[in-house]
Amino acid sequence: VQLQASGGGLVQAGGSLRLSCTASGRTFSSYVMGWFRQAPGKEREFVAAISRSTYYGDSVKGRFTISRDNAKNTVYLQMRNLKPEDTAVYYCAADPDLLTIATLYRPGYWGQGTQVTVSS
Repeated sequence: VQLQASGGGLVQAGGSLRLSCTASGRTFSSYVMGWFRQAPGKEREFVAAISRSTYYGDSVKGRFTISRDNAKNTVYLQMRNLKPEDTAVYYCAADPDLLTIATLYRPGYWGQGTQVTVSS
C-alpha cells in the first residue's frame, strides 16, 4: 500500500483544514486507516483511525473527524477549531489490523507527512 497525503498548510487558531490521503491498490476498503502527527521535539502521536468505527486521540476528540471514501481510496481528516498545539507534521497510515493501528500505534504502512501550522 502506498499512501499520499495532502492538504496541510498554515491556518490561524480557530480555523479549519481538511487533510486527504489517497492509497494505491485494490484492497483499500479492507484496511484500517489512520492519522498520526509529530510536533518538533515530541514523539509521534495517534490522532484518529477508522475501520467500521472511528477512534480518536484525547487531544482531538470533538474537533477532528476522520472519514473515508472507499470508492476513491481516500481517507480524510477534517480539523476544526485548530489550536497552536495542533501544529505538527501529519502522517497518514494504514494497517489490516485495528489493534495494530489504533491501540499499538504501529501501522504497517506510512505515507509521507504533510505540515500543518496553526498560528496564534
